[in-house]
Amino acid sequence: MTAYVSALDMFSVGIGPSSSHTVGPMRAALDFAALLDERDLLGDVRRISCTLYGSLGATGIGHGTPDAIIAGLAGLHPETCDPDAVHGAWSTLPRAGAGDAEITLGGTHVIAVTRDDVTFAPFTRLPAHPNAMTLQAWGEDTFPVAEETYYSIGGGFIRREGAGDDIRPDAAEQPLPFSSADAMLALCDERGISIAQLARLNEEAMHPGAVDTGLDTIWAAMMECVRLGLATDGVLPGGLGVTRRAAAIRGKLEEYDRRGEHGRDTSTEWLQAFALAVNEQNASGGRVVTAPTNGAAGIIPAVGHYYLRFIPGASRAGIRDYLLTATAVGSIVKANASISGAEGGCQAEVGSACAMAAAGLCAVLGGTPRQVENAAEIAIEHHLGLTCDPVGGLVQVPCIERNAIASSTAVSAARLALHGDGSHLVTLDTAIETMRQTGFDMSTKYKETSEGGLAVNVIEC
Repeated sequence: MTAYVSALDMFSVGIGPSSSHTVGPMRAALDFAALLDERDLLGDVRRISCTLYGSLGATGIGHGTPDAIIAGLAGLHPETCDPDAVHGAWSTLPRAGAGDAEITLGGTHVIAVTRDDVTFAPFTRLPAHPNAMTLQAWGEDTFPVAEETYYSIGGGFIRREGAGDDIRPDAAEQPLPFSSADAMLALCDERGISIAQLARLNEEAMHPGAVDTGLDTIWAAMMECVRLGLATDGVLPGGLGVTRRAAAIRGKLEEYDRRGEHGRDTSTEWLQAFALAVNEQNASGGRVVTAPTNGAAGIIPAVGHYYLRFIPGASRAGIRDYLLTATAVGSIVKANASISGAEGGCQAEVGSACAMAAAGLCAVLGGTPRQVENAAEIAIEHHLGLTCDPVGGLVQVPCIERNAIASSTAVSAARLALHGDGSHLVTLDTAIETMRQTGFDMSTKYKETSEGGLAVNVIEC
């Protein structure tokens, strides 16, 4: 079995604020509507109900989960939808008995919907994954005509109960499969190729002739997200009153650079501004690239922008290698630990993204495969135990600043690894396994439930 997930799936264009709580549930709702159509049941359906369990139930409202479900049932896709069409899709519906609202299910069949069609069960955790939801289609009888349980397993990936593997399109056989960092390095040694070249060979099998176009599309979306974030002021939605800072920081840095103040090096501050820009866009529910999750979406774009702006000789080809290398590392983490904050805490989201960015940057700075593996290990090791405790159930505090700090860590990890020869005591596989064990041992209240940590010690205004 291979761990490798296509870069075109690992980095998916979607909407904020959460890959697991927004994008995943929207895809689950789309899949459920498609199943009803395939089973020729659409005409029997009068309404749809959904129960959100565990973390989806605990922080779903703050993450826009019910809105995403209604939008998905109505046929909106996270890759192409207008984010404004998703916001309020559920929250503006009438309560049961208070009026009529309708959606077109599966593109052809109109059903009534109310806010009470979505219920929350935060203290019920299904054994397969803490991000679980059950969708039921009801007809005229007292028994549902169809029922499916889905797990939103992080990064927008979903799994239907009883269906086995994740629901994803990249099922083509890969010529160079690997399931661990050790196996990845062995393939690189055997073939005399880089990690990016190894990833590319697998990508070409999954997406013949479309790899570079796909990578360029992903990077263009990342660039646009940074651009918008650096240009937008205001207060983020949700009630915490968090002010957007990226645009103001950009203005100050441009002034510093214009004046050349005392030879000040602003590269790290720009790096952090790029990350803030992305995560402020995500927190506002805007268009964002899951990398590998939305809560950690700022790190890989920020480090990529740092590379293009501050590294002599940086190129579009380098960005492609950066993304491919990051994908190889992220795939191993996803397969052997988790990229889901609800499953492993924020070490699984920000820690994974930091490792991916560190590996990618090390590669494009000339690192060998073993130096790249070392960079990823350094990044993972120094995020072990990081909790996910979003204040108010929103992807704002501490999430936005956390991306900025982790971007700096990724650059530091890459440069530190380049000073060595790639040999080190703790392997990436060991660090990933330690992350898995740490996430398993971590209290549920620190895994995207807003029941512990900052979430209960910060007074919501």
